[in-house]
Amino acid sequence: MENFRFNAYTEILFGTGQIEHLSRSLEPYGKNVLLTYGGGSIKKNGIYDKVMELLKDFNVIELDKIEPNPRIESVRKGVKLCKENKIDVILAVGGGSTIDCSKVIAAGNYYEGDPWDIVVNPSLIGEVLPIVTVLTLAATGSEMNKNAVISNMETNEKLGTASTKMIPQTSILNPEYMFTLPAIQTAAGTADIMSHILENYFQKTKGAYVQDKISEGLLQTCIKYCPIAINEPTNYEARANLMWASSLALNGLCGCGKSGSWTCHPIEHELSAYYDITHGVGLAIVTPRWMRYILSDDTVDKFVEYALNVWHLPLSEDKFALANLAIDKTEEFFKSCGIPSTLTELGIDRSKFDLMAEKAVKFGGLQNAYVSLTPEDVKNILIDCL
Repeated sequence: MENFRFNAYTEILFGTGQIEHLSRSLEPYGKNVLLTYGGGSIKKNGIYDKVMELLKDFNVIELDKIEPNPRIESVRKGVKLCKENKIDVILAVGGGSTIDCSKVIAAGNYYEGDPWDIVVNPSLIGEVLPIVTVLTLAATGSEMNKNAVISNMETNEKLGTASTKMIPQTSILNPEYMFTLPAIQTAAGTADIMSHILENYFQKTKGAYVQDKISEGLLQTCIKYCPIAINEPTNYEARANLMWASSLALNGLCGCGKSGSWTCHPIEHELSAYYDITHGVGLAIVTPRWMRYILSDDTVDKFVEYALNVWHLPLSEDKFALANLAIDKTEEFFKSCGIPSTLTELGIDRSKFDLMAEKAVKFGGLQNAYVSLTPEDVKNILIDCL
């Protein structure tokens, strides 16, 4: 295990009725609030009305229609609103896309140049407006971490940025807010959670036993509760466990003491940048193909651990057969949740694979991943995804 610094200072208010503490969570920062949200589902399920009732003593400016893959244009609009209205605090109500967009808006408020600069170069992030979130989708873990991913469709770039200053101050997590989610959003969100865990689980660092055991438990949680949540949308236990798994998957617990670039996320980011597909769907398609591609004498023992401790497969003398069975189980699980299993189903062909592969390696640092990949390797994985 390597040296690490662990930060997880977000105040989590978890459970039914915690929204009642919203005004108390915002008051220390001021009265001028930028309320951010997405396509309007919070107006249909009543969350918007509840939030506005609780914010009756605040000056509320709204930024809506934040995209599922949040775009730099929305960030620019938010920064403009913040500066024009002297915003004190940002309240993000939604899933990871809304929260990610809000983080970069919060940083962009104090940056004099184009906000895209601080996406490309996080070192430019200085002071950041405080952020409070009300989570409505379990997926990205953005409610408890420093990360944000923003798309620039003009340049076909989807890039991640990060700063500890962008970690939310308070996040309100009510599992009931996920009761009305469409099944595909529940499934895609779970695939995203699992991918965050797997990216840290499959790393070169040895001896991070605690982190791997946490990872295995969170993966089993997703495998157990995602089908229940899909079949019983109002099952509180299932929603609660998925929501908390989302936060723990990417608040630093699983990755502390490990190093190395991620692999599936940079590859999927290129797919989203060019085709604007659902992030979790892309990850569910890419992940099993990546697993098969990197399976070798050097990696098989880790896959055996994965097979035994996550999928509870019986021990076999044939390590490669056991590893492949675990990969098959992973792919079958995503399919069983209703996620498309090929890029062809999404209308994607190989026409941009060379360009996407080059950019995935360039921006993702895949030469430093669990298994180093070249653009040709990434292209082969994408072809397998067809």
